[in-house]
Amino acid sequence: MAEGARIPLRHDYRVIVLGSGISGLFVALETRRLGPVLVLTKGSVDDCNTRWAQGGIAAAIGPLDSPEQHLADTIAAGAGLVDHDAAHVLCFEGPQRIRDLITYGVPFDSLDGEIALGREAAHSQSRIVHAGGDRTGAEIETALTGAAYDPAITIVDHILATRILVEDGRAVGVEAIDLQTGAHETFVAPAVVIATGGAGRLYSHTTNPDVTTGDGVVLGFEAGAEVADLEFYQFHPTAFRQEGEQQFLISEAVRGEGAILRNKAGERFMPRYHALAELAPRDIVARAIANEMREDGADHVSLDCTGITRVDLAVRFPGIHEFCLEHGIDMAKDPIPVSPAAHYLMGGIRTDLHARTTVPGLYACGEVACTGVHGANRLASNSLLETVVFAKRAAEHIAGGQGGAAEPSVEAIGAGIPGVSAPGHETLQRLMWECAGIERDATRLERALATIATWHEASPATRPEFERRQMATLAQLMLRAALQRTESRGAHYRADFPERDDAHWLRRQVFRRAD
Repeated sequence: MAEGARIPLRHDYRVIVLGSGISGLFVALETRRLGPVLVLTKGSVDDCNTRWAQGGIAAAIGPLDSPEQHLADTIAAGAGLVDHDAAHVLCFEGPQRIRDLITYGVPFDSLDGEIALGREAAHSQSRIVHAGGDRTGAEIETALTGAAYDPAITIVDHILATRILVEDGRAVGVEAIDLQTGAHETFVAPAVVIATGGAGRLYSHTTNPDVTTGDGVVLGFEAGAEVADLEFYQFHPTAFRQEGEQQFLISEAVRGEGAILRNKAGERFMPRYHALAELAPRDIVARAIANEMREDGADHVSLDCTGITRVDLAVRFPGIHEFCLEHGIDMAKDPIPVSPAAHYLMGGIRTDLHARTTVPGLYACGEVACTGVHGANRLASNSLLETVVFAKRAAEHIAGGQGGAAEPSVEAIGAGIPGVSAPGHETLQRLMWECAGIERDATRLERALATIATWHEASPATRPEFERRQMATLAQLMLRAALQRTESRGAHYRADFPERDDAHWLRRQVFRRAD
């Protein structure tokens, strides 16, 4: 591997992977025996969502657990829209993928010689596999990056993929700009895998790093691939909130160990909203916190960890503990100020059970993809599992040389989206938070669409310009999907349509390019 190489030795590859998080690196490692693999990433190799994942990976490996129970929990959390076949694959193949990660050197935490298992919201069993306490993502990223130092894999960092090349209806390569030299590059391969992660940076409050601007979803859409479920954006209930500070994820696993939420008056409020209290599904906890903040005129609630005595907080959550100390908070004694933040895109490029998109030769894995396993509301810690399960399936399908593509959806809606550019990242982020955040309604959604319609088209020449164009395109798709779904379901809550409507909306929304 030539990490950081400015000009790769060749421009034709067996597989091209966009993104260097867990899904991208897993695909690269699993396909390297087929021939040369190229990994392109617009930031540094470890600049991805994977690095910041805290809680862990959900997998049914405990003695009292089973894939059947994991499947039931996943379906229950998804509010009626989970693809049962995809979820079955996720839960039944998950344990083997944990073993694969161990083979690649991921040092999962253990207890008495067995893998330690944590508990998170809406799981009926303790099944959260973690590493480094609350540094699971960082440990995985480190292990996979180390394994990717292989002659068959070339990783080129700080290079921006700007277009999927499509010839005769098939993906055949990628156009990119080298962000350090300004050179325009063209790379070709019979298999292209989009693994660029999510889109948290569309919102002003997010747990995601700067690179998560939704580029990959738009690259797939513009190449002709269908996208789905874009109205379902998960807002994590507990992100550290302090004026002037970037929000920092406070893992759900902290509540799994016994932390409780208190409002401005010091009252524990979650039992008023759901029988599972702090361990209710994320959409319920996030809306409850938002409601308490609104009633109190506050910008946060408090996460109280002082009652946790069965674990050493500094050992179980070293990253969170260290972060809090740096901000003057001893989580064993002091309340942590938290509020909801954009966290995870349930929708994305629509894929089948082999991670194929509707464009032959084009695959998608990880948060950029919509496999259907999350439905309208992702079950905690199913995301990292989804990345490796479907990355493995993508690699197997590529190796099998079977070709083909996902079957087009008969319900896909043709969408003509103007290629406008936001005036600035912050302008779009504020608009999306205000109009398409935890609670939406027709007035705000229409206002956001009308505002974007006034923005000008642009021919991006720099990374910020390209990101603003991609963000504006994805925002329009998300807003349109949210406006059309006239009900509340999972993470999509319409204040003007507060009830779930199975009679009309027990279905997914799928978009494709109008042309």
